[in-house]
Amino acid sequence: MPRGRIPRQPSRSGRQEGARRQSRPLPKTSPSRSAGVPRLPKKSKPPTAQIAAPTKKPGYVPLAPERVRRILVGLDQLYPGVTCALTHRSAWELVVATILSAQCTDVRVNTVTPGLFDKYPTVQHFAALEPEELEPDIRSTGFFRNKSKSVVGAARRIVSDFGGNVPQTMEELLTLPGVARKTANVVLGTWFKTNEGVVVDTHVTRISRRLELTKHEDAQKIEQDLMQIIPRERWTDFSHQVIWHGRKLCVARGPKCAECGLETLCHAADKTWSTVEIHKSAKP
Repeated sequence: MPRGRIPRQPSRSGRQEGARRQSRPLPKTSPSRSAGVPRLPKKSKPPTAQIAAPTKKPGYVPLAPERVRRILVGLDQLYPGVTCALTHRSAWELVVATILSAQCTDVRVNTVTPGLFDKYPTVQHFAALEPEELEPDIRSTGFFRNKSKSVVGAARRIVSDFGGNVPQTMEELLTLPGVARKTANVVLGTWFKTNEGVVVDTHVTRISRRLELTKHEDAQKIEQDLMQIIPRERWTDFSHQVIWHGRKLCVARGPKCAECGLETLCHAADKTWSTVEIHKSAKP
């Protein structure tokens, strides 16, 4: 072969070098959809209908006496004559029921206590028990081990220190195992008709904050705030009314603001419309 330029050999693929075509990128398609299938519109969640909070007028004072008075009047109109929802026939039964109501609904407690008090009619019967013996009877109320210790401990203290009678002062009630200010206020206000404080539970906490009667989350601080603005003779009634309000209308999620007589006084950020069907079967 004569010297000179050696011709290029064809590539194994059958294509000549330099004759390669630059391929154009294909449009990207979703692997989940077949060609020609129309795209369905995305489903959107229905918007939550909200009540516009009343505009705060210049000089608005949440704790103004007139505003507090209107709140109390509204509660009287919504819940006239309501009282504690826990079933009881004596101060001791109310102590037991209130201890059992911690982290439990009053409806559940009221299904447990009738049989419990038939089985153990007096405080002396409870004092004679070991906590383990009481546990099966109150298991359905939750935290039954701690509650059984509290109930039996309170019974023994009442028998040994108070002659079998439930004490009638805040200081003495607070010496009973399982009894804090909430339980003591329930017993003193409901049974003994003594206003020593405001019952602060989850409902009172939530509604007091929504109505701007307090900015605190601690139960003791909330109670102190409410005691300063609510007349003393109203402390127990106010507690019962707000608790009922929290169960019936001003629930934690989806409050029934459209049916609330206090709606025009409320500037809560979570005010919403809600359907009657959601809450019509609400029970204490």
